[in-house]
Amino acid sequence: MTTQHPAERAVPVERLRLGDHACMGPEGVEGESPWKVFTAFTRTSLARGEKVLLVMDPDDLSDDEVVALLDRGSGQVVAARADGQLSLKRNTEIYVPDGRFQEQRTIDTYASEVDRARDEGWAGLRVTADMSWAPRTHLGHDRLLDYEASVAPLFADPLFTAICWYDRRRFDDDLTAAVGKVHPLRVMERLDSLEATGTPDGGRMAGTAELSTRTEFVEALREALEHRDDSGPSHFVLDLRDLCFMEAHCAWQLISLAASLPAGSEVTVRCGELLGLVLGQLGAGEVPQLVVSVEGDEDGEDAG
Repeated sequence: MTTQHPAERAVPVERLRLGDHACMGPEGVEGESPWKVFTAFTRTSLARGEKVLLVMDPDDLSDDEVVALLDRGSGQVVAARADGQLSLKRNTEIYVPDGRFQEQRTIDTYASEVDRARDEGWAGLRVTADMSWAPRTHLGHDRLLDYEASVAPLFADPLFTAICWYDRRRFDDDLTAAVGKVHPLRVMERLDSLEATGTPDGGRMAGTAELSTRTEFVEALREALEHRDDSGPSHFVLDLRDLCFMEAHCAWQLISLAASLPAGSEVTVRCGELLGLVLGQLGAGEVPQLVVSVEGDEDGEDAG
């Protein structure tokens, strides 16, 4: 597992909570379409009774095409647009309505959108914003980064969540490297992926532990535990709170690897209630080296 700074924490889109400010694009998968992630983001938000605002580039698909892409025949997104739960706007309309970018005006615009969502009775406002308006208007990197840092007060209101999408085809490497440092979170660009990172007291895994990521999951876990085992009994904390799905095979591998550690070792797994229940059913309670600590809420978590 590679060590990762907390400010650069990657999370699956289903794990975003109201009050989160995240970016997407930096360090992601080159050429990966964002629409699968935006679809999951939109449908999850609608199901939670939150309003969704999609801020797209003028060169994107038309509003009707976007709705059809997100809806895929379900009728859910079409209905949400009809009743006002889904709103679509262009980034030039939000950020540079008169051709000029003014930081405070933009912040005030988003604050008004939050107030409107609240007044309309929605549980919160979720936004995805294509940031390609910035190179379109030749905005300097420093000013853009200063703006991203200045919006923090918006997220003090737990009714607001946003993903700022930086399309790597339109931003250079220097900016995309800096973007992650001014966003508390980075959204993973694939729904079926796994990220394993080191922490001061152990490791953290985010995404999904399933057939497509099974080998990666087991190898990362084995490497981390064997490294800790070099000097004898140890205490290892494995944070799985941002793992949206874990298949039974991966859960069994986790239990087996913990059971193979020397007596006196301890692996503390921090996870949600559902995963904790699965680990318990598979015999985690019979392994002295394994402690399951159930924490947080359950939105988006699955196991099987």
